[in-house]
Amino acid sequence: MKILIKNGRLVDPASNLDRIGDVAIANGRIVKLGDVGEFAADRTIDATGLIVAPGLVDLCARLREPGHEHEGLLESELAAAAAGGVTSLVCPPDTDPVLDEPGLVEMLKFRARKLSRCRLFPLGALTRALEGKALTEMAELTEAGCIGFSQAEVPIKDTVVLSRALQYAATYGYTVWLRPQDAYLGGGVAASGSVATRLGLSGVPVSAETIALHTMFELVRATGARVHICRLSSAAGVELVRAAKKEGLPVTADVSINSLHLSDVDIGFFDSAMRLTPPLRQGRDRDALRAGLADGTIDALVSDHMPVTTDEKAVPFAEATPGATGLELLLSLALRWARDADLPLQRALAVVTAEPVRVMGGALGSLAASAGRLVEGGVADVCVFDAAASWAVTPEQLASQGKHTPFAFERTGFELPARVRCTLVAGHVAFEAA
Repeated sequence: MKILIKNGRLVDPASNLDRIGDVAIANGRIVKLGDVGEFAADRTIDATGLIVAPGLVDLCARLREPGHEHEGLLESELAAAAAGGVTSLVCPPDTDPVLDEPGLVEMLKFRARKLSRCRLFPLGALTRALEGKALTEMAELTEAGCIGFSQAEVPIKDTVVLSRALQYAATYGYTVWLRPQDAYLGGGVAASGSVATRLGLSGVPVSAETIALHTMFELVRATGARVHICRLSSAAGVELVRAAKKEGLPVTADVSINSLHLSDVDIGFFDSAMRLTPPLRQGRDRDALRAGLADGTIDALVSDHMPVTTDEKAVPFAEATPGATGLELLLSLALRWARDADLPLQRALAVVTAEPVRVMGGALGSLAASAGRLVEGGVADVCVFDAAASWAVTPEQLASQGKHTPFAFERTGFELPARVRCTLVAGHVAFEAA
């Protein structure tokens, strides 16, 4: 289908594009931007007063399938991605069974392709069954479609294994995605501090993150491996990443929407909606994460989407399953961060479009040149949204099977900015607001 998006404000952070114009789409690609001229469209989308931006790219979203279908299905979670303007997402390997076999990866990608809602980029398990012992067959997993390798939430205790994994990854140019958490210090349910002490909750000290970061960076120096740091949570962690980048180490980092906007004070009186991984830290940590994202120390903002059931949250805080829905909130919370920090729209969009694509790098293959961008000849992954609109986050508004979020209107009392009106994936309308 030939589609013409008319009279929108075209914003592309990667090329500094910001102008009123049209987008002509044919055969799944953008054929013309700006003044389109004569174009025989099968369908015209009026974007007057709306922003036309690249489709969002989310570096961390758990779709809960296979193994946790009672919490989320590919159908529901990819529909949620499209509703949030997300056209590409990365899923960690901690499914059940773990993504440590090529057949599982191929099955997941095949099902996602059939749904045509969002591009899916799996991470393969770094070690078999995420046990931290034997390395997986990284070459075979890469051939099956994995763009990198991760331990998800299971840190490797044996640094010999981690060192060998990084050596192997460096040899073949693979990126290793690691969340910085010490295996022994990271067992608590809330961030160490006055709130955890007052509530009697087991704490996770900042040193759980910084010790892991020091170890990773020493091994990066020794091996030359490229490492992506997932979901930083502390001011001290931001400083270590800043120093590593200044040194020239091949590292990138992201932060979740939860850590960017919330702190441990939001736990209140054991609110299980605030049971998250990594745990919410103090206000000064949140402020440092915001500043780090603004100055480029942190490369990308992620939804950290993980749908959970009502039963898994309707229990005491320490027993609640960590996680929250986030795919449909990513755009709104990126814009809210930029507004609070007095940053331009282009910067807000960069951390959820062009910058995540840069993190993924060459693993995207031919998509690397145009994903997260509006460019003639590039893939037509487009998000059309109303920046002037606002919406109250309620269960009824969410397409995700997981309805729990710390940003629910009943909990916060405030509405979020911006509403997605239309999402296109490879020139196909994946979502359109009623």
